[in-house]
Amino acid sequence: MVILSGCAHSGIVNTVNHARKISGVDEVCAILGGFHLARANDDELLRTVDAIKACQPKLIVPSHCTGFRAMCQFAAQMPDEFLPGVVGATYLF
Repeated sequence: MVILSGCAHSGIVNTVNHARKISGVDEVCAILGGFHLARANDDELLRTVDAIKACQPKLIVPSHCTGFRAMCQFAAQMPDEFLPGVVGATYLF
């Protein structure tokens, strides 16, 4: 499953969990888009990164409203899966 989020107002973890539930698909190949974490505090960031890591996505591409601090956390804690979300990028699955 590839999850594309414009701006995860309900939380990216909630979005991923809901997608898994309604699709019946547990394996998450990639999560791309806005994670709505720009204003999150440190505890929220760490909990979110830990929950996303637990999903074991092969690719994580935060952009838009994710926020710089959150992008840095994903890059530091998931260096093999992380790619910055940039205009014009192509992702192959």
